[in-house]
Amino acid sequence: MTRAAEPPTNDHADRAPDARGRRRARRQLRVVVTAGPTREHIDPVRYLSNESSGRMGFAIAAEASRRGHRVALVSGPVNLPTPPGVRRIDVESARDMLVAVQRAFRGADALYMAAAVADWRPARRLSGKWRAKDGGAARAKIELVKNPDVLATVARGKGPRIVVGFALETGNGERRARSKMMKKGLDYVVLNDASALNATTSSATLIGRDGTRQVLPQKKKQQLARVLVDLAETWPRT
Repeated sequence: MTRAAEPPTNDHADRAPDARGRRRARRQLRVVVTAGPTREHIDPVRYLSNESSGRMGFAIAAEASRRGHRVALVSGPVNLPTPPGVRRIDVESARDMLVAVQRAFRGADALYMAAAVADWRPARRLSGKWRAKDGGAARAKIELVKNPDVLATVARGKGPRIVVGFALETGNGERRARSKMMKKGLDYVVLNDASALNATTSSATLIGRDGTRQVLPQKKKQQLARVLVDLAETWPRT
């Protein structure tokens, strides 16, 4: 994928205009965003995946680019157009995503890990079509092995840079979201529920490692993205 020649116009009042009059952030950041699901193949035609549409991650990437930041978007398989000005890196499996995010984050200032990465994958990918039913079996088993934890692995080497994770939980998941944030070394975690999957809107709770908590009522994902990009722009630089 190629980068668009010019990021789109930014009309935020607190941004400084560039020589052409476009509104830009006062300091250009290098932002990495992940989006969408991963696929873990059983055989050439079947795979394990989830319902993530990628819309939240794409909205974050679009908003960051709109403000004049340099954005790398690492995306699982989704049917969404690349936002203007964004460098897109397409991946398929969790292991593919880990390699791509590690490479993209080396020189970056911020990471938004909005992808829904598969926790498990088949222990063995069959070279041909899986034909368990041909033997007349009423049941079949697939042995699974744990995937690398992309977010925890990358966050370990983040240093002073900001890392924002996402936690999709059912029921009262705030305790689990806080635990995820602390265990994985995140600066913020965005908590939402299953209604956010494959939807254009979402409600969320933004939880900070510093003890902050902000409830974000039902909004378009583009509106939520504005709040989230603000986090990187106000993050203290060392």
